[in-house]
Amino acid sequence: MLRALNLSLIILYPIAWAAPLLRAGLLPLFGLTEISVLSGLQSLWASDIFLALVVTLFALVAPMLKTVGIALVQFDLLGPRAMPALAIIGKLAMADIFLIAVYVTIAKGIGIGRVEVAWGLYLFTACILASLWISWKSQQNLQNIGPTP
Repeated sequence: MLRALNLSLIILYPIAWAAPLLRAGLLPLFGLTEISVLSGLQSLWASDIFLALVVTLFALVAPMLKTVGIALVQFDLLGPRAMPALAIIGKLAMADIFLIAVYVTIAKGIGIGRVEVAWGLYLFTACILASLWISWKSQQNLQNIGPTP
């Protein structure tokens, strides 16, 4: 079951990247614009390449790299010694959830516009948390099995 859940993240991450994270608008009278990870990255690449590169690393590359790495360990295609490195990669992936939460808090505190959390933020957060749990359980399973001769 752990393998299937991990492999499902390979499908769920791209859905979460395209799903609306936030709905934002300047004034309450006008409609809200949906912002996703991909649309946010698209805007960043046009304005700040360094920040876009960092967010791309944390939001897209780190979670997928960790998911594929854990799958390789689960299917015995990568040694269990890779698990600590994969755990560090997973922590990097969680950093963007924190940043989004900070942006929402700041935007709501300013009171100029309107910001609503959309379902994609919950899906993306669930994917990251599921990945952390899978990593933890996989590490536990490897410790219970012990070293192979």
